Amino acid sequence: MAIVSFSRRLADLAAADPSRAAITCGEHSVTRAELEIAADALARQLLEDGLKHGEMVTIALPNSVDWFVAFLATWKIGAIPQPVSHRLPPRELAAIVDLADPRVILGTEPDAFVDRICRPLGYVAPTVASDAKPLPDAISPAWKAPTSGGSTGRPKLIVAGQPSSMDDEAPPDLLIQLDGCLMMPGPLYHNGPIVWSCGALLAGNHVVLLPRFDAESTLAGIEEHRADIAYLVPTMMKRIWRLPLDVRERYDLSSLRLIWHLAEPCPPWLKEAWIEWLGPERIFELYAGTEAQAATVISGIQWLEHRGSVGRSLSGSVSITDVEGNEVPPGVEGEVWLKSGIDSPTYRYVGAEARTREGGWESLGDNGWLDADGYLYLGDRTTDMILTGGSNVYPAEVEAAIAEHPAVQSCAVIGLPDDDLGNIVHAIIEGDPSELQVDELLAFLGQRLVRYKVPRSIEIVNEPLRNDAGKLRRSALRAERLQSIEEATS
Repeated sequence: MAIVSFSRRLADLAAADPSRAAITCGEHSVTRAELEIAADALARQLLEDGLKHGEMVTIALPNSVDWFVAFLATWKIGAIPQPVSHRLPPRELAAIVDLADPRVILGTEPDAFVDRICRPLGYVAPTVASDAKPLPDAISPAWKAPTSGGSTGRPKLIVAGQPSSMDDEAPPDLLIQLDGCLMMPGPLYHNGPIVWSCGALLAGNHVVLLPRFDAESTLAGIEEHRADIAYLVPTMMKRIWRLPLDVRERYDLSSLRLIWHLAEPCPPWLKEAWIEWLGPERIFELYAGTEAQAATVISGIQWLEHRGSVGRSLSGSVSITDVEGNEVPPGVEGEVWLKSGIDSPTYRYVGAEARTREGGWESLGDNGWLDADGYLYLGDRTTDMILTGGSNVYPAEVEAAIAEHPAVQSCAVIGLPDDDLGNIVHAIIEGDPSELQVDELLAFLGQRLVRYKVPRSIEIVNEPLRNDAGKLRRSALRAERLQSIEEATS
């Protein structure tokens, strides 16, 4: 075993093959050596900015080579990269900055935060002198700190329990091969794309990134760069599958060893379609939280024998309990609990508390059951969280933004099924229709919420949405609308 920092690992890869492509995003591509030089320059600038070991750097950059430069530069000085969407409205970004307390924010205008150093999109650090001394090797105490919404309507940080170090003699995780090529069409502020992209880069892979997802561009990128592994979410899979047949079959995908999909439930018909198209041995699914207490994995071959399952535990343990906290037998649905299989914590929250029970078990708010072979099947969530297009939306956060509008008396936000996104965000608003204009309300919310959290549909009602105790019954409101949808389509 040879434990090295991520920075040392990437420097070694650059020295071994400096001209090999490291990152491609659209028309922009850099070699391993070019990535190393750019990251080194930015790391030195961060040190000049006064950044200290273990501090966070908020990275509000779009999918780009610059995103990787920022991540690598942060690792180089032992700081913690804290990625966020570059499209966050100012108030939402400010709430995250309050939690992370970064000295430096990358991807914002210079005057965005008067008490912090802000580097804008497109910033290039000064060139390093040829005779400059090498930076001392450093290991970040946490290799990432992505964000998540919360059931309280406030964001939280999920700080990784693992430092930015690795055994460079161990085989890569996630079935990534050494010196391969990853196709990544997902947004890099989400945990899955972070994990797969960084894991692939550290394994010497060429990471091919899309500036934003496009179904045909994903297939074209696999063909052009001979990608052997790809990361998708079911919404992406639907859009690729719905391409005209002649378009979908136009591209040579023979280089592809496997596709990982995760982040949201995959409809069985869609999973089956992809298995028939590419073969069951090339389709893999993973279920886990950013918290990484445990993870389940299932191959397409296993899925055909356990249709609808998200797999068996690969790391950690899975337990199902009833409402009293008692473990239930196979086939009985209950709350899903996860427990890490390692002694050290896999994460820590900033801005939230974990849902726990005795014995080291934690819940992400899912319901499900185990079959007799230990395969996990997911049911409805115990929380009201909405999964839309692979992104998590917490109703309380959206409701808080809607409630700021002066014409809104009360509101409820629920998820309704959608063929494309899995679910859409639907807002039920109590108010006077003559005072509430939908277009104006959407513009109002667009200033307060990132785009995927803004409701796709709005319903204005004149009856109270809360009971005398002030309680909101989202599940009942959703059930009523699902019944109306069913009756309308039957």
